[in-house]
Amino acid sequence: MTKKHKLFGIPAVLLLLLAFWQMFFSARPPLMTDMATLAGDGSLINYCDLPELDGSGKTAADIPKGNTPGCGYAHFPLPILAECTEPLAEGVDDIRGLWRAVSGKVGHVERWEQCGSRQVLTGGGVIHDGGPNLNADTIGLNSNDTEGSVLFLLGDKEYCGRSSASMTWRDNVLEFNAFGWGPVVVNRYLQQGEEGEQLVWEYIDGSTTVLERICHLPEERKVPAKRGKRIQLF
Repeated sequence: MTKKHKLFGIPAVLLLLLAFWQMFFSARPPLMTDMATLAGDGSLINYCDLPELDGSGKTAADIPKGNTPGCGYAHFPLPILAECTEPLAEGVDDIRGLWRAVSGKVGHVERWEQCGSRQVLTGGGVIHDGGPNLNADTIGLNSNDTEGSVLFLLGDKEYCGRSSASMTWRDNVLEFNAFGWGPVVVNRYLQQGEEGEQLVWEYIDGSTTVLERICHLPEERKVPAKRGKRIQLF
């Protein structure tokens, strides 16, 4: 390698190191989720019995932002938007409820909450909350969270990557833009299947998962499986 090539390589290495530090060692997002919500048991709820969005209760902006505790919740929590009755905003499809994958990531279960133009995804140990919230002035409208997959451990401390994305409905598709300004990394939208309405999840890696509605959380999904390589460094 020539001296010129080495000089060009140094900034690239520094950039990669900076990105790695930002992903795994930067300050974790402040936990805004109500402790009673995290402590409660969301597996006891009938998710086919959806609340009326009649405007009689709180709005999306009245409720603190939800996010993941550490690298994952210990058990399936209560809904973040339980007290919100703000009608869905114009152009927002109703994907509220509990969904289980029947193709792609078969068996994966996720819960969707919505009111106004806010939506909260809970599943696989993580909580992603996008849209207007009580902390929007300081925390913003994007999800501000961790990804949940633990790459390595230092002692007893788990290290998982940071995660942030906007959630915006465009032409009946919920698009997740990385950091709010980056590329679309996830799409979700409704389609009609043989057994009724289905939720389609398209990921940036080209994979597609199809989910169908269920009313109750399967027992094996109450406690999320540990994810990631989980390399023990020290």
